Amino acid sequence: MTHDLLLYAHVIGATVLLGTGAGIAFFMLMSHRSGDAALVAHVAGIVVIADLVFTATAAIAQPVTGTALAILAGWPLTSGWVAWSLVLYVVVGAFWLPVVWIQLRMRDLARAARDKGTALPRAYHRLFRIWFACGVPAFVAVLTIVWLMVTKPVV
Repeated sequence: MTHDLLLYAHVIGATVLLGTGAGIAFFMLMSHRSGDAALVAHVAGIVVIADLVFTATAAIAQPVTGTALAILAGWPLTSGWVAWSLVLYVVVGAFWLPVVWIQLRMRDLARAARDKGTALPRAYHRLFRIWFACGVPAFVAVLTIVWLMVTKPVV
């Protein structure tokens, strides 16, 4: 694969990660704020699919294309902005993996509440707080990685 194609794939992957993450956060937050179990169940179901189709695919492609680009450019993987990007990528993954399970559980709790005609249970609200708390540092880390990729600072 040529440098330009690798770079294109890498930028598209970064865009998908950032865009899907922001979209998922927005739609989950808006549905949560409604307090409507049916709406939360529906949105959470879509979010789970989007995370698996888009986020997971981009999450796999990013280190592959990034590593190939670094090697082609002669940038060492263990120093400078490349190393910081990789460290932050691990941080993102450490927050994202539990979030996938949390979203599945929130979806299931919302579906059960919808089917019973009850309010969202305490367990859902507790999971939402954890989900939100995990999302903030993960999103900041993704933004920082994009900044590192664009500016390539000497660190």
